[in-house]
This record gives sequence, structure tokens and C-alpha cells, in this order.
Amino acid sequence: MLPIDAAAHGSRWRRRHPVDKAVLGFGLTALAISLPPWPGAVLVLLTALVLLLGPAGVPGRRLWRAYRVPLGFCVTGALPLLVRVGGTGGTGGFVGLAEGGPVRAAELLLRTSAASLGVLLFAFTTPMSDLLPRLVRAGVPAPVVDVALVTYRMSFLLLDSVRRIRDAQGARLGHTTRAARWRSLAGLGATAFVRAFDRAARLQSGLAGRGYDGTLRVLVPETRVSVRFTAVSAALLLALAALTLVLERPLR
Repeated sequence: MLPIDAAAHGSRWRRRHPVDKAVLGFGLTALAISLPPWPGAVLVLLTALVLLLGPAGVPGRRLWRAYRVPLGFCVTGALPLLVRVGGTGGTGGFVGLAEGGPVRAAELLLRTSAASLGVLLFAFTTPMSDLLPRLVRAGVPAPVVDVALVTYRMSFLLLDSVRRIRDAQGARLGHTTRAARWRSLAGLGATAFVRAFDRAARLQSGLAGRGYDGTLRVLVPETRVSVRFTAVSAALLLALAALTLVLERPLR
């Protein structure tokens, strides 16, 4: 199981309905995108951090390990705004610093990093096994949900197989030299490919033997949408929007 999935299963908000957490997490993401980056995105980022480390109970080290990946993409996307290619009238060289580039790069970085934390708030508190079966009630076709559910469950088995193969190759000195590492990588890909097809065939045979009729039936924990939690989340989002509009003019 991936660390983020393990954290979602052990979250304090695990038993809450996904709608409750979607209103809060995706609401923060929407605010980070729509509000002015200063101070709106900063307020959203701080609020998401407090919620993740406080009420949601996400360990800080685990949050950082998951957050550093989208944060790297945010930084990579903001860096091109610092430079310009070409120029008017042939002055200033072919490549140089863009006018207002640092400001635009900082604004983009604030928006995207805050929006990523909003999505992580939902991901760290909502296991996919709780979310996917409920999508059928939301109008998503059942075959699409079934494919996503099987893919989600099979991915863990495939990752476990890859880890075991790598450990076995390392124990047989398969990573000692560059040539050995390339051979081990090729063998890893071939073995994982064969095992994936073998598991898929066995899964199909097992489902056919159990009278599979095109729909996977799974048990979903019975939870209800909390009107109080949703109302508090909506009030928090409105308060952040209002505070941003109040502080924007003095900070400028």
C-alpha cells in the first residue's frame, strides 16, 4: 500500500462521507486558483496545512514526502516565467530576464502550491476504496467504476511484485555494475509484464466462476453527509475569501 493510501485509511476523518471532505478540500483548491495569490493563496496554503497536521492528523513527514512531488512540478512550471526569449528591436540579447517575471513566477508558485495542498487534503483523508463505489450513485457508469476499482487494487499487487523482483535481483548481485543494472531493469520489466497478464487472467477466471454479470459488488461503510461539517467548511471558505478581499488593498 502506498504511504498516502495508508495515511487515508488511518486518518481521523476516514469515517466521514467523501462529500464532506470534497467540499473542504476542493473548495480550498478553487479558492487558491480564483483568489488573488497575495494574500489569498497564502491564506489557503496555511489553512490547508493547519487542517492536515491538526484535525486530519496527517504526520508531517508523510505529508512532506507526498507534497514534494507536486511542489517540484509547481517550481518547474514557475521557472520559465523568469526568462524571455527574443526581444523587440534586437536589444537586450536573445535570452534575458523577463520584465515582471519574478512577480508572475511567485504568484503562479503560490497558486499551484496552495491548490496542491487542497487536493492532498482530500487524498490524505479519503481512501479510494471508499470513493470509487460511491461514484456509481453520482451517475458514473458502473463499468467505468469497476475498471478503476480493479486497476486500483491490482496496482498494489503489481508494485509488490516489482519490489520483490528488485530485492531478488539485488540479492543476486544484479545491481553491482551499470551493465548488470540495465540487464536487471530489462528482466524486471519483462517479468512484471508477464505477471500482470497472469494475474489478470486468473482474476477473469475467478470472476467467471463466481457468476460475474458485469458489476462488482463491494461493501461500502455506511456514512452520511454531515450537515454541520459541510456548513462549517463552507463558512471557513467564505471567511477566507472575505479576509482576502479585506487584506488585499492594504497589502498592495
